[in-house]
Amino acid sequence: MNTTMTIAAAAIATLFATSAFAQSAREIRGGSPYVAIENEPAPKLIVDPPLPEGLSQGVFWAQYRVENLRIQQVFGKGALQVSPRVGHLHIIVDDLPWWWADASDNNTVDIAGLPPGPHKVTIALVDPNHNVFPGQVLTVPFTVPQSAKLSHDHLK
Repeated sequence: MNTTMTIAAAAIATLFATSAFAQSAREIRGGSPYVAIENEPAPKLIVDPPLPEGLSQGVFWAQYRVENLRIQQVFGKGALQVSPRVGHLHIIVDDLPWWWADASDNNTVDIAGLPPGPHKVTIALVDPNHNVFPGQVLTVPFTVPQSAKLSHDHLK
């Protein structure tokens, strides 16, 4: 009986301790789209290192998240007035002169067919008019191993 009471007390204490540290939806997801946010904090881009499981196949998979901005397929001058703020990503591989816009918010940049050797991917957080938010350009250097089995070998 004593053991049962001790286990029950520990379970209840754990439940209350976990609840006390839980964050609200607003703290995790940001403001509601139904209410304008006054004096929005600056947006922030966070990018993790590429996943090794992808690099071994010649694929760059890097998870990302943003703060104080929603990644959405909304473009143009009028979208600059939206609150909470919206934007998207620009992605550049190996300093090529072109980039592509990613407004999917799927939380992972996915680039396949990279040959073995050193590479870098530059990810910029931009507004609906494609202007970079100050300080929100991250370059991720990585190396595809020589032993990589390229993901597009089946196309040959």
